[in-house]
Amino acid sequence: MSDPVAPPPDTTELKARIESLWARRDGLDVVDAEVIATVHEAIDLLDAGRARVAQVEPDGSVTVNQWCKYAVLLLFRISRMETIESAPFEYADKIPLKSDYMSRGVRVVPGASARWGSYQGPGVVMMPCYINIGAHVGANTMVDTWVTVGSCAQIGENVHLSGGVGIGGVLEPPQAAPVIIEDDCLIGSRCVVAEGARVGQGTVLGAGAVLTRSIPVIDVETGQELGRGEVPSWCVAVAGTRPRSFPGGKYGLPAVLVIKRLDEGQRHNKSALNQILRDHGAAT
Repeated sequence: MSDPVAPPPDTTELKARIESLWARRDGLDVVDAEVIATVHEAIDLLDAGRARVAQVEPDGSVTVNQWCKYAVLLLFRISRMETIESAPFEYADKIPLKSDYMSRGVRVVPGASARWGSYQGPGVVMMPCYINIGAHVGANTMVDTWVTVGSCAQIGENVHLSGGVGIGGVLEPPQAAPVIIEDDCLIGSRCVVAEGARVGQGTVLGAGAVLTRSIPVIDVETGQELGRGEVPSWCVAVAGTRPRSFPGGKYGLPAVLVIKRLDEGQRHNKSALNQILRDHGAAT
């Protein structure tokens, strides 16, 4: 999940300053120029993609950079409400909107907006959608109509977030991993991925699926539960149910079903995927 941005700076000293501010946040002087400058320095790095809230390591583990979340939370403490004008619209908020998309190679359709402190890589297309602070959207990703990308969500490169997808935000607690959608994924219409859930590289998630940390992911070929809140890489998965008995009867609780494994690196053939999903009563 890498982007063609400048190499990350050495943030050791900035991290220490942010952590110091966080430790004394309850008594912080919110109009102190040095405090404001330190927090803004960190948010600028997030905004430029040179720092990020979390990243997937080569071994597949996730590293959460808590100090980046501290910076976002501190920004809300030190910022004041103000009128933000983006003709013909007017907003009242603490965090300004991003601008200057053209120079960054990002296409933004009217009705789309992103907050300062979020990042969109070159080639990103933003249909009418919303991207919150701390989110990182990798290069050449499509953020389709009425998509919401929540605080600190990490979206990979060459991803398609289809119409109406809801990507949840995870800002607190600071140590919690955010939602992660890895490279080359297709997330179907009206899916909800929240509470720090993760979709592995190259995976297709069929329309309407709900994935949270409590939702089991089941391989339909073996019946094995693969875990909760994490869909493996290179597969096709759809919304499903699992039977559970209650005093009032047997009911189906939500699950995500892995219905097909893909070859690693296999490019998505939309027609073939649609046929697979139709065979199982699902769609993208």
